Amino acid sequence: MPQDRYQTVQEVAERLEVAEATVRQWIKAGALRAIDIGKGWRISDTDLSLFLTAHETTPRHGVTEASATSGSHPRPQDRGLGSKAS
Repeated sequence: MPQDRYQTVQEVAERLEVAEATVRQWIKAGALRAIDIGKGWRISDTDLSLFLTAHETTPRHGVTEASATSGSHPRPQDRGLGSKAS
């Protein structure tokens, strides 16, 4: 079994670009598994990965896998949101 690296609440918050209070709420609600070592909570890489996987969303309709990974987005007119004809 590979050794997990454990991160602090602050490290997880910085990594996910959320407030530390948000990470603590996830822990308190039981959504994110953590270990209280007395000096604060620690979150394993495995538990963080499981949390992120459980909260993934599906791709939008009309967005191909290639465009989703390249960072490009369909233009409004490609999604039927173009300007109205006068």
